[in-house]
Amino acid sequence: MKRPGSSADDLGVFFNDWHGAVADKAATLAAEWVVDLEADDRERTREAARRLAAAGLLAYCVPERFGGAAVGRPDGVDTRALTLVREALGWADGLLDTAFAMQGLGSYPITLAGSDAQKARYLPGVMAGERLGAFCLTEPEAGSDVASMRCRARRAGDRYIIDGEKAWISNAGVAGQYVLFATVDPEAGRRGITAFVVEPDDPGLSVEPMQVIAPHPIGRLRFDGCAIPAERRLGAEGDGFKLAMRTLDVFRTTVGGAALGMARRALDEGLDRALRRRQFGKPIIEQQQIAAYLADSATELDAARLLVFRAAHLRDTVERRVSTEVAMGKLFATEAAQRVIDRGVQIHGGLGVTRGSAVERLYREIRALRIYEGTSEIQKVVIAAGLKARR
Repeated sequence: MKRPGSSADDLGVFFNDWHGAVADKAATLAAEWVVDLEADDRERTREAARRLAAAGLLAYCVPERFGGAAVGRPDGVDTRALTLVREALGWADGLLDTAFAMQGLGSYPITLAGSDAQKARYLPGVMAGERLGAFCLTEPEAGSDVASMRCRARRAGDRYIIDGEKAWISNAGVAGQYVLFATVDPEAGRRGITAFVVEPDDPGLSVEPMQVIAPHPIGRLRFDGCAIPAERRLGAEGDGFKLAMRTLDVFRTTVGGAALGMARRALDEGLDRALRRRQFGKPIIEQQQIAAYLADSATELDAARLLVFRAAHLRDTVERRVSTEVAMGKLFATEAAQRVIDRGVQIHGGLGVTRGSAVERLYREIRALRIYEGTSEIQKVVIAAGLKARR
């Protein structure tokens, strides 16, 4: 049985003793997981959540003081643990990785700003894999420019009335809770953005599935006079932008972990293929260009691992903002993984573009990581801003 390697094995300078056990649990699930491309994406996601809960991995999305296993900073999650888990899950299956990531993204704003009643209602179901999460920030005309969002929430007595649309929302149609960001004051820009929890049976909410190149449940959410109780607001009015950025600060780092896992799998598959495949009377690994592909991929993968886990380590251990280091890790890891996987496809030749091969699936899965939770272009803007601030 194939089993993924882990950065906890050889980058001990970044980890505590207990991180190895987290990585081992994730690697065990990754080795046992079977990718069924013909299964329904919604049911695969539900099964992924159940398996993640049974393995004890979803507990790392919730702090110990709320019943989870996450420890560390005052906000109670450990970025290194989450990133190690995604490294293993990305190696196995992009949908399995997304199922884990969404349980974190769809619950962390509740952890940060939720009332005791909100935490008690939503967090146990997240850890049990019974309540799937969703993080609803992006709109058709508000992606990188979050402050331009148009989804509107109006206070009406003891309720908020929500009108607008969200797009490219993972777990649309299967989520048990949607953490929604909407503006209560469009003229205030980011200072008007406020967070809410919307439930799937709230009147006025409708879901339209979308199709993407690496299938998983994703879609548009439309709000047409959707009325929710005022007690489902997270934090104060106007706190939403800060809450969204604090959430992305953690989970943007973990995207790099998923990219590492995907790149590691492509390198594993490419090396196996290069050793087994014979052309001109010898294994193709003895051809200079194939050897160069493997060498370049191994080098880029190691460089990406160092950047990603440096960012995760800093996020967990220092008090200052580490947005620059996080952006560097996310940028380099996702771009490098795209190149590593492309080389893996090339090494496989015709098999590399045949549906059902691991490298073909990886080729489709990796592409979105360069876009979501901050495009590569936005990461460069963040890095440049950090350089400017240091001067």
